[in-house]
Parts: sequence; structure tokens; C-alpha cells
Amino acid sequence: MNFSEGEVIGINKPYGISSFKALARVRYLISQKLGVKRLKTGHAGTLDPLATGVLILCTGKATKRIEELQNHTKEYVATLKLGATTPSFDMEHPIDATYPTAHITMGTIEQVLKNFIGEIKQIPPAYSACKVDGKRAYKMMRKGEEVNLKEKTLRIDEIEVISFDKDQMRLTLRVVCSKGTYIRALARDIGVALNSGAYLVELCRTRVGNTKIENCITLDGFQDWLDKQDIEVYQPA
Repeated sequence: MNFSEGEVIGINKPYGISSFKALARVRYLISQKLGVKRLKTGHAGTLDPLATGVLILCTGKATKRIEELQNHTKEYVATLKLGATTPSFDMEHPIDATYPTAHITMGTIEQVLKNFIGEIKQIPPAYSACKVDGKRAYKMMRKGEEVNLKEKTLRIDEIEVISFDKDQMRLTLRVVCSKGTYIRALARDIGVALNSGAYLVELCRTRVGNTKIENCITLDGFQDWLDKQDIEVYQPA
């Protein structure tokens, strides 16, 4: 294994840390192992801090493949809370509005979800890393600045209902989609389509391209995995 020449690694990102922090931890451990100050490392597709699952990391010359890897189809398992919204459409912020849910049934859900299959238009959440005039939208929102994001065209290949708890109004979905899909925005739009509201309470990316979550390395277990690899160690001249 040659991290300088380039490796692609699948990490199972834990809850509560940013993709950048997960990358920084892995980069530090590999750099220490190689005896170099800072190995070139990048990730192919950000996961929100409150999301878990597949995060693709590229080292050395493999960072040139990041754009290619970002274009791969992604699969998520998402749990939505129906009947309420938050400003970020996840649990980063408290509930800011509630909506009726008595009319929502499995039948209405299945009917609504059909409208989200195929090519759709989606406006990213204001609390996102999208840029407006060179500034990150989420930073503008935190400063109280107005954010107007343009809608994007994307593709959703599959939406499958895994479970629906009518008492708790919790809906769990499996979603297969293209690059650029915000599952928080999908939750928001499903809530609107149900004449109610919705936000994410759980999100796990289970696949990127052919990389599945069950084959990824946990962050806590990365050092043990690294110690078992046959690595070409950098030797200074």
C-alpha cells in the first residue's frame, strides 16, 4: 500500500464530527505512520456533522480522482420526523414550527414519494456549504444575513419506505440519488408535499458508488487497521 502514490479509503464517519475533522484525524495517523509532516489528503463528498456513514478519502496522487468519485451514485437511509420543521431541517436547531399530521397515512406517503423519483429541482438548505458571492451560506445565516440559493437539477433513482411509525410520525426511507442531493432539503420538500412539515432526525450514507458502509473502516478502528497494512514507508534522502 502506497499512500503517497495514492489510495482511496472508505471511512464510516461517526455522528457529531465534521467531514474535515474525520479527514484530519486520518491524515494525522497516516502521516505519523509514514514519518511525514502532512500527507496530501482530500475527501470526495461532504457529510454533515449530524450524519454518519460512508466518507471517501483520497491520499497522495489519488486526490486527482476526487471529482470522479464525487460523481458516483449515493445511497442513504434517512429518518424524518413529520409534523414539524427546524431552520436547518435537521436536529442542529430546535423546532421552529409545527404542522398537522392526522391526515398522513402510508397511502398518502407512497403517493407523494412517486413525485420525487427521476429528475427533480431542489433548492439547497440555507444552512449549507453552498456559496453565495463567495461566502458560505451557513455562515451568512449565522450572522443573520439573507440567503437566496438557486434551485439545482438532480436525480433521485429510488425512494423506498423502510418503516412508518404513525404514532411517532417517524418515516424511514432508503434513497438512491445523484451528486448534489441534499437529503435535508428532500425531507423539507416531502413535508411540504404532505401538506405538513418534516426534518431529519437520522441520516446515514450507506453507499458511494461500489463502496458500501459494511466495508468501511471506523474512525476509532483506523489505527488498528493501519497497523495491519503492508505500507511503503517514506524514507528521507
